[in-house]
Amino acid sequence: MTTASEPRVSGLEIRSIDYVPLDERHGRLWHLGPLWFMSNAQIATLAVGLISITGGGNLLWSLLAIVAGTVIGTFFMAFHSAQGPQLGLPQMIQSRPQFGYVGALLVWLFAYVQYAGFNVFNTILAGDALHTTVHGGVKLWVVVVTLVALVIALVGYDVIHRAERILTYIFLVVFGIFTVGVLVNLHYPPGSFDLGGFRWTPFLAQFGVVAGYQISWAIYVSDYSRYLPPDVTVRKTFYWTYFGSALGGVWLMTLGTLLAAWAGKDFETIRSIDAAGDTVFSGFGAVVLLFAALGLVSVTALNMYGGSLTLISGIDSFTKVRPTLAVRLITLGLTAALSLVGALAATSHFLQNFNNFLLLVLYLFIPWTSVNLMDYYVVRRGHYAIAEIFNPRGIYGRWGLHGIVAYLVGFAVMVPFFSVGDLFVGPAARALGGADISLFVGLPVAALLYWLLTRSIDVAAEQRLAEAEATALEQAAHEHREP
Repeated sequence: MTTASEPRVSGLEIRSIDYVPLDERHGRLWHLGPLWFMSNAQIATLAVGLISITGGGNLLWSLLAIVAGTVIGTFFMAFHSAQGPQLGLPQMIQSRPQFGYVGALLVWLFAYVQYAGFNVFNTILAGDALHTTVHGGVKLWVVVVTLVALVIALVGYDVIHRAERILTYIFLVVFGIFTVGVLVNLHYPPGSFDLGGFRWTPFLAQFGVVAGYQISWAIYVSDYSRYLPPDVTVRKTFYWTYFGSALGGVWLMTLGTLLAAWAGKDFETIRSIDAAGDTVFSGFGAVVLLFAALGLVSVTALNMYGGSLTLISGIDSFTKVRPTLAVRLITLGLTAALSLVGALAATSHFLQNFNNFLLLVLYLFIPWTSVNLMDYYVVRRGHYAIAEIFNPRGIYGRWGLHGIVAYLVGFAVMVPFFSVGDLFVGPAARALGGADISLFVGLPVAALLYWLLTRSIDVAAEQRLAEAEATALEQAAHEHREP
């Protein structure tokens, strides 16, 4: 079992959805901390912290909702991270044992839409930040940001990890100063810290969006831990992922809430950051925005990388895909082109409804994360016949009815509790005054139903098959490696 700490594979990454053999495992466990910190510590996350303030909540209860939503949402996301080193696979391909070789397309489609939607928002924000500071036009910078992110995603796993570590160190300085300025120089409306200002609807709306945003990272996490050696512990993998993501999320969402409370109806993400930064000293707002643009480039690269893996997984459901650099380049190009077209065509209406998009992500991935984690930690307890995941006639079948049924039922029972602004308010949410508690309904229903439906699975037989195929799996992974 390898315990390598330095990269053994240099140059452009070639592997995609295929198994990473043991002699290619590398990296340090603590690298997950800055990667997930910086992935969350960018100004798209800042926009997540606006919901309660814009919905009539006060500042104190908005901050408490952010902390509560982060604590709970990150819990599920971080448990997915531990799957990467143990299985050596990216995240979404791991849905096949629950949903089937073809049935997993259900969740892959939703995941791909998420990657594209986030990148539309990210690149517009980055373009606006760069236009505000160095000018040149938002659309021009959207193109530039997309191309730079494409190059980073193409080089792949190692450069993404390295870039996020470097950006983390710079962030701590730049945003550390910015945060002190926000806390010291800005003034907030009367009643901002009044404990008696609690209102259920904005509190739960903020909680739900934050939890959904954190859970939305669940489709990424194994992508960036799958090259680690399998002897890293589940507990430590969980901790580095959890605290990195939670700290980055709470920091930026808190800044979003503070800026929204300060600016009131005049709040605009880029303009408000610029104005708040200039309260530290003239021109510092531009420094913050320039660095923020770099953070958005990095997270755009993460979305392209994950989108490419998801697209390859989808294609592989119809025709076997050999992991090559050409396949990665084509799927990355398609993913980048999709988000670029969306960003160039987006209107202010899309940006105004970004929060509704976040809620949709929450609704779609609550039952998925519930099924996936129940399967990994309770039903199969981390034991999978990995070669069978790539076998269209393997033991996991083409359609995993257990997972599909649990997912659909979990989603269905959530619908009455949905509360999506002016778009849709379910009868249960309406009875609760618009409060959305669908998270607390979908999670346990999907998990318990999946557990009940899978009681007949012979996990021991699957484990024996995995052990029998282990040597052939390593050999096949080496044969698929390009010279």
